[in-house]
Amino acid sequence: MKILIDNGHGENTPGKCSPDGRLKEWIYTREIADRIVTGLREKGFNAERIVKENIDIPLSVRCRRANNIYRETEGNAILISIHCNAAGYGTDWLTARGWSVFVSNNASVNSKRLAMCLAESAKAKSAKAKSAKAKSAFVRQPVQEQLFWIQNLAICRDTICPAVLTENFFQDNKKDVEFLLSAEGKQLVVQTHIDGITDYLKDTAS
Repeated sequence: MKILIDNGHGENTPGKCSPDGRLKEWIYTREIADRIVTGLREKGFNAERIVKENIDIPLSVRCRRANNIYRETEGNAILISIHCNAAGYGTDWLTARGWSVFVSNNASVNSKRLAMCLAESAKAKSAKAKSAKAKSAFVRQPVQEQLFWIQNLAICRDTICPAVLTENFFQDNKKDVEFLLSAEGKQLVVQTHIDGITDYLKDTAS
C-alpha cells in the first residue's frame, strides 16, 4: 500500500496563520507531514509527500498526482491531507477548538473507514494523555454517533483513492496554538496519524 501525505497550502497562500503569526499553516503541515512519513517508513510502510514544493500547488495538480500514483499502484494507495482549522480569517483569536477529520460527499466505504480509524486514534490519544493541554484536546463531531465530517472538499472529492482531510486543531484559538506548537502537541498530531493509518492498513489486510 502506498500512503500519500498531502501537506496543505504553501508559502504564497494568503492568511492561513495564527493571529500572532507564530503558527503558519504551510510550515506546520510540512513539518507534521515529514514526521508522519518518517514514522510510517520506520514501521516498514511505503509513504511519501505528494507536494514537495514550498509554494501552494493547485488542488487539481495535487489530485492528478494522487490519481496517477493510484493507477500506477493498480489501486493500492490512500491519501491523507494535513491541515489546521480556522474559525475566522486569522486576524482574531476565537473560541472554536479541537481536531476533526473530513471525507467528501462522494466518499467511498474505505474513505469512511480511514476517517474512522484516524478519529478513533485521536480520541484514544486525548484520553490517555498525561498533561492538561493534551487532555483538553478533543475530537469534534457533527453528531454524537459520527466521528467524521462530510464536506465537498476537492482533495477528497476529485481523487479516486480512499482519501480524507484532517483539521488538526484551530490556528485561531490561543490554547490550540499553544498546544500545536508544543513538543507534546506535535507528537500527538503525528502519532494520531501514524496509528490511525496503521490501524486502517491492519483492518484492510485482515
